[in-house]
Amino acid sequence: MDAWVIGMMIFISTLLGAFGLFALIWGLKTGQFDDTGKFLDGARFDGEEELKDAVMMEQKKKELEERRKDRRVMPN
Repeated sequence: MDAWVIGMMIFISTLLGAFGLFALIWGLKTGQFDDTGKFLDGARFDGEEELKDAVMMEQKKKELEERRKDRRVMPN
């Protein structure tokens, strides 16, 4: 390889690394990685009643999907 190809590769990799570092620092300063309520909300809404409600909602969704499939299969 020529020296200018190696120099261009080093320049581009340094530029991309600097861009990635800049993006990381910007994300840290603006709070892009902060998620203070995630674990607290997970613990708060993880009761027995909430789990029962979630299961019932999933069952209702499955029943509605089955009804829609049945309507598509049966010609009117």
